Amino acid sequence: MNNIFKLLCVVCFFAFAKASSAQSRETILDTTYQVTEHYNKQEVRIKMRDGVHLHTTIYSPKDTSKTYPILMQRTPYSSKPYGEGKMRTAIAPNAYLMQEGNIIVYQDVRGRWMSEGKYDNMRAFIPNKTGTQVDEASDTYDTIEWLVNNVENNNGNVGTWGISYPGFYATYSLLSGHPALKAASPQACIGDFFFDDFHHNGAYLLSYWRATAVFGYQKDGPTTESWYDFPDLDSDDQFDFFLKTGPLSNLDKYYDETNEFWTQLKEHPNYDEFWQSRGLIQHLENIEPAVMVVGGLYDAEDLYGPWETYKNIEKRSNNYNTVVFGPWSHGDWARNKKRQAVGNVYFGDNISDYFQRDIETKFFNHFLKGGDKGGATGLPEAHVFDSGSKEWKSFEQWPPKKAMKASFFLGKENALTGSPSTKYDAEKFVSDPANPVPYAEGKKMVFTPRKYMSDDQRFAAAREDVLVYETPVLEDDLTLVGDIMAKLNVATTGTSADWIVKIIDVYPDDVPNTEETEEGVEMAGYHQMVRSEVMRGRFRKSFERPQPFVAGEKDEVFIKLQDVLHTFKKGHKLQVQIQSTWFPLIDLNPQTYVDNIFEAKEEDFTKQTHSVFHNSKIEFSILVE
Repeated sequence: MNNIFKLLCVVCFFAFAKASSAQSRETILDTTYQVTEHYNKQEVRIKMRDGVHLHTTIYSPKDTSKTYPILMQRTPYSSKPYGEGKMRTAIAPNAYLMQEGNIIVYQDVRGRWMSEGKYDNMRAFIPNKTGTQVDEASDTYDTIEWLVNNVENNNGNVGTWGISYPGFYATYSLLSGHPALKAASPQACIGDFFFDDFHHNGAYLLSYWRATAVFGYQKDGPTTESWYDFPDLDSDDQFDFFLKTGPLSNLDKYYDETNEFWTQLKEHPNYDEFWQSRGLIQHLENIEPAVMVVGGLYDAEDLYGPWETYKNIEKRSNNYNTVVFGPWSHGDWARNKKRQAVGNVYFGDNISDYFQRDIETKFFNHFLKGGDKGGATGLPEAHVFDSGSKEWKSFEQWPPKKAMKASFFLGKENALTGSPSTKYDAEKFVSDPANPVPYAEGKKMVFTPRKYMSDDQRFAAAREDVLVYETPVLEDDLTLVGDIMAKLNVATTGTSADWIVKIIDVYPDDVPNTEETEEGVEMAGYHQMVRSEVMRGRFRKSFERPQPFVAGEKDEVFIKLQDVLHTFKKGHKLQVQIQSTWFPLIDLNPQTYVDNIFEAKEEDFTKQTHSVFHNSKIEFSILVE
């Protein structure tokens, strides 16, 4: 190996690593615990400043000999079960916080389920509200104000939490300004719908199309029953269904104009004021409550939101602010299962229990039940799971101080090299919308995809419309840390194209299967996807003002891949795959420029030849001594 490549392979472990299981702990869960034996439930309607009432369910400990903090989740997904005597079997962020005693509150947000008002998907924040103007921050403030003044035995301290959309509301609570709000944990939190869930860098995530039913319809009034139905499809093969359906406009027969969200998606294909106003990231400054952002390294829905929430608060506020990322898919950290795996990849035992017990519970107890308000929690600034070495690592900051910038260049003969080629030739491939690259080998219809984030990519590497570049077998461990930036120099015979970059860990041929390994899959030689991302080429210069490519003309496309902490072990290889379709995870690009892809016609979809030049590179950071 040349000197540059040897340098890339130097790695160390900064700070200490924590085992995720078999630790000596004091708290023991009562497996026979019943919520009904320890909590009373109360349902109330809390009046907001504009007169709208929000349905709120309060679980209070039956033991009234002491006071308790309030832990609240605001949700669009229902605070069921409704009615006197009907209670959840589990409450609170985790079983430890439930069993040790807290006042737990669930609230249906404005316009959902038993709450009054009109629902606004990702309601825009109003920084300087006057009179009876409302947003989710004011609703949070008014709710907290009522709770601390009306719920018996509360200690005056409030915390918020939530996963996914409730995580968005947990972030939103930070903008409420209520002095009783002491701690918040946004988890898998949506930050901006143009980069989370329904879009990635402007590409529409077709795989989430069915979820449009959940967010698109208004209800007539408070209800305990769902008012929306999912489309009745004639196939359980999502690849086949969407390919036969054709252009996005053909999906209109499933959602008419009464589905407000589908209409909004079609009318706002670019990052205009509609989407910009609904993002929370730009408002995260001068935050005062303590924050612990939580995410999954293999979260197919919300990677952008958690990382950007943490980074923006860190940059623009002086509060206590930490981040935790584990080897989880969407929301796995709240599930109690012994063996933690995503798809075929097994990461270890009791990882979620470790988080719930030794991190999440410790965070909330410190800020809500006493302790040093200055922030001496004993928790690290950044606690991130190394998904390659399969161990927790702690850092004093994120990205870590001991990280060195480096680059891999896309070379000839499928090589990833430490220096650019002296001749900037190009690799070419034909991209055909009629024969797109699947995002996974399994094509069955799923509500939201998960396991593809760690799936075997050998099937894609074998296709002629996927470019593959890889290192030689590594002679030392190589740890990538932080975000990854792909800087591609490209050309196309068309005027529009998508660009997808995947970072892959190629296993050696002696890796054994585990009980998670699916039938027909071998972990020997497995191509594990570590990180991937798409850039809709029309947005390469601006998300607000899309531009076509000039056919045959060289151009730049930069793609930011969200943060990783992954050690490519000695004996493995690091591989990069580049392609232009990823179906039906994202919709098909016509490859002929149209102003609005939601209005593209059959004849707009054309086969084109794309080129990737050898001076293209992948920029990343490696952990070093």
